[in-house]
Amino acid sequence: MRDIHIILVLIAVCLNSCVEPFEFETETFESALVVSGTITNEFKQHEISLTRTFMFEEDGPSAERNAIVQVLVEGQGAISFDEVEGGIYRASEAFSAQPDKNYELKINTISGRSYSSQPVRLTQSTLLDNITSERRTNSEGIDGVAILVDSFEPTGNSIYYRYEYEETYKIVSPDWTGEELYIIDRDSFQVGVRFRDREERTCYATDLSNTIILTTTGGLSEDRVTKFPVRFIKNNNYILSYRYSALVKQYVVSSESYAFFETLSELSGSESLFSQNQPGFLSGNIVSDTNADEHVIGFFDVSFVDEKRVFFSYEDFYPNQNVPPFIIECNLFSPQLVTLGGTSPLMDAIDQNLLSYVEVNSEPQKGEGPYLVVGRPCGDCNELGSNQVPDFWIE
Repeated sequence: MRDIHIILVLIAVCLNSCVEPFEFETETFESALVVSGTITNEFKQHEISLTRTFMFEEDGPSAERNAIVQVLVEGQGAISFDEVEGGIYRASEAFSAQPDKNYELKINTISGRSYSSQPVRLTQSTLLDNITSERRTNSEGIDGVAILVDSFEPTGNSIYYRYEYEETYKIVSPDWTGEELYIIDRDSFQVGVRFRDREERTCYATDLSNTIILTTTGGLSEDRVTKFPVRFIKNNNYILSYRYSALVKQYVVSSESYAFFETLSELSGSESLFSQNQPGFLSGNIVSDTNADEHVIGFFDVSFVDEKRVFFSYEDFYPNQNVPPFIIECNLFSPQLVTLGGTSPLMDAIDQNLLSYVEVNSEPQKGEGPYLVVGRPCGDCNELGSNQVPDFWIE
């Protein structure tokens, strides 16, 4: 449930969309526990995230460390969650949520406070029937590619859906060469060229969705989701340049969960923070057992999830067209090997991995060095992703 962290932005980050910037200081502040966790039908070690709200002046949320976290399973007992990193608690054993059982989250913090969720049951099992990609023009008149999903639940018992996606895309460094610069001897300002010893031309990067994506079939004649857009990518986005894949997850959620995330999505808009009608505190299904007046943020979900993956290439939708521009401008430059002051901008840049070799500077101008180079990402894709081909990848 990565999207819950948007609430932290709502509570503690000043929006950048103001016409005139201003410095904001928190006059009143309540440190509230923020809980994020979804248990699903997937057989795995599920995770629960615990953090605390933060003030405008602070860098971000602090982890709630050293808590005792358990999920009580009706008729089965408790499953313990161990802290694996700051504020992230992972189930001590793999398990999957089962139908017709209540699940309840229990938290005891190191400060002696305890918290509980309402009992929650696994939602209706509804499969994600299809995922497709389609060239479209969005509401702003921008051309791009949409990722669309279809599903159908014949009994009409699902109705509320939330989506997440994990996108992976191929990166090709536009100014890659098979050689690199290295320092032979610093004292005598000797720099040489050698063959690279790793793959730096083609890499793969993965990004996770960071918005709340919801839809409902309530009010429709049947519980059918048809070509619902979970992602739109503008045609000039460099992630489309070569090969792209999206793994989409469809969560069937309860009406309470849907209402919570719908409100959360509305509050994350720029106007709501400074509107005259403030909505007050956004409560979920988790409360304090030790202080009825204490505010707790978050929602504990038990959801049926299904997933599918889609692949496509840029040329599938834009044949015979130039690929989108690279994420940065790749301009040639030529750092000096040695300056009059006895420093070496070129060797300093090599030490800091700031550049990639292109070719010898055959006609150096005044103030230039012996080699033409570009910014590191332009010649080494590992700056933007990994050179390891993902296991699921299909060309």
